[in-house]
Order: sequence, then structure tokens, then C-alpha cells
Amino acid sequence: MGVPPLHRRLLAEFIGSASLAAVVIGSGIAAQQLSPNDVGLELLENAAATGAGLYVLIVMLGPVSGAHFNPVVSGVAAWFGGISWRDVLAYVPAQVLGCVTGAILANGMFAKAAVSISQHHRANPAHLLAEVVATAGLVLVIFTLVQTRRTALVAAAVGAYIAAAYFFTSSTSFANPAITIGRMFSNTFAGIAPASVPAFIAAQIVGGVLGLLGVRLLYPIPPIAEELPDEHGPLRLPAERRSLADEPSAV
Repeated sequence: MGVPPLHRRLLAEFIGSASLAAVVIGSGIAAQQLSPNDVGLELLENAAATGAGLYVLIVMLGPVSGAHFNPVVSGVAAWFGGISWRDVLAYVPAQVLGCVTGAILANGMFAKAAVSISQHHRANPAHLLAEVVATAGLVLVIFTLVQTRRTALVAAAVGAYIAAAYFFTSSTSFANPAITIGRMFSNTFAGIAPASVPAFIAAQIVGGVLGLLGVRLLYPIPPIAEELPDEHGPLRLPAERRSLADEPSAV
């Protein structure tokens, strides 16, 4: 199976990003309603729903678009040659629009105002450092698995990583510029104030670059694209690059 046409991939990125935002924000609202005054339990419920939702969305939409749902992931994939930079320029608006749509949908499902700008200020040095760490870790999780031809594990690994990162990062691991923008439109448990968004996105970009460098240091030569399963679509890497395992041994 070849790479699907761009319009299908953009639709998958829009649907996946919207669904992800709806899961993150909707589960946050539900957690507040189910477990009032217990922030730890609210966060656990939010993290569990987000991790499970990510797994399902990646499994469902990975064969179409690679299931990026994240401009940083798309940018790193393009740097490795998995998709073109022109495609990244198309992916990013679909991801952002999807996340904004998902936020509005989540608000509506819980009888909130369709658009309510968040008042939750999050940008402080600890949270920004946490976003660098969270995003670098996400890139490492995804692309070390790609580099070692274990792409079938990406969905489970990403879901588990993000669920864990809700607790080991002080920022609760946004790790995604598109979802950061989307969460600005919901003044709820999962929201983020507009003033905090630029710094969060900058930290996520820095984290993405550090994650990319980490992957390159760990696995300097990408694998052969056609040897990776077709079901992972544009997450695959280009055929002209060879893995260390494919090079003749000097021994």
C-alpha cells in the first residue's frame, strides 16, 4: 500500500487532532465533575483517558497520515525525510484547526460556552523546562522506535508515555503546539491562558530539536523505508538511507 493522497492525510490529521483535543479537554471537565476538590484524582482520570485515547487514535489513523497530530512530530518526521516540508506546511493548519474544533466540541458536550478563553496561566520557568523535557521525550519515544523498525509499538508507547508525563512533569505534558493552541479555547481544568501559549510553544520547539538530536546520537543512520510496514504511512523514512544493520561489517 502506497502513501495515501494528501487530502486524505489532512482529513486524518484534522479528525485525529480534533478527537485528541476532545479527549484531553472533555476528560478534564469530566474529572472535575466526578472528583471535585481532589486534584490528584482529577489528573489521574485525565491522564488515563488521554493515554488510552492516543493509543486508539494512532492505531486508527496511523495507516492514513502517520497519526502525527502534532507540528513538532511532523517537523521531525520531515527532517528525517518521512514526509516533505511542503506536506508539513499542510499538516500544521489541519492539526491546529482540529485541536480548536475539538476544544469547542468538548465544551459543547459538557454544556459549556462553545468558546471560553482560558484564564489558567501556566508559563513559569519550571513549567517551561517541563515542556522541553516532555517534548524531547515524546520525540525520542516515537523516533527511536521508528529507527529500530518497531513502529508497531508506537501507539502503545506514546499513550503510555503521555499518561506518565502528566505526573512526572509539572506542566502536565502538553508537548504539542497544536493542542496548546486548542486548549486556549476552554476555560476548564485542561485550559491554558493565551499569554502562556507562546512560551509553551517555544519550549516545545526546543524540546523537539533536543529530541531529534538525541535520536541522531543514538541511531545516526535511518532505516530503509520500504522495510518498515506500510500501515505506518508517512512516518516511514526514505529508502535511500541505510541502517547500521544493513552496512557490511568491518569485522
